[in-house]
Amino acid sequence: MRLELDVNGQVHTVEDVAVWESLLTVLRDRLALYGSKNACEQGECGSCSVLVDGEVVCSCLVLAGQAEGRSVVTVEGLDADPIATEVRCALVAAGGVQCGFCTPGFVVTATGLLRDQPCASEPAVREALAGNLCRCTGYSKIVEAIARAQAELGR
Repeated sequence: MRLELDVNGQVHTVEDVAVWESLLTVLRDRLALYGSKNACEQGECGSCSVLVDGEVVCSCLVLAGQAEGRSVVTVEGLDADPIATEVRCALVAAGGVQCGFCTPGFVVTATGLLRDQPCASEPAVREALAGNLCRCTGYSKIVEAIARAQAELGR
């Protein structure tokens, strides 16, 4: 099938998409957007998180065809976003990154959270991050980073 996808504010035409192909596969293999990581392919790790119409979703669980007519934002599309910028800076400052594999998913998730709940409490932050797995840092530094980002954003 042929799809027209709005990804990061740009419309892309993708040809010969199989009905079973995931949004993650199309983003990585067809559009060369490698920020969303392919890890579990079961929606368990959050490494492939993207925003679809502003909602955080695991792109491995979304069929590419389901994204047609919707706005998809990957971590690459957050480069100029002030919330994402603060989240990224805070992750570095708090030591919330080590290998970096899970970082894009955390940035997308935290950005989505802080857009929807600018003054999210620590329990709300922890709940929002529950779908993102990290094997290197533990979660306290990541939660601390989001609190730092909130403070920098004046929230």
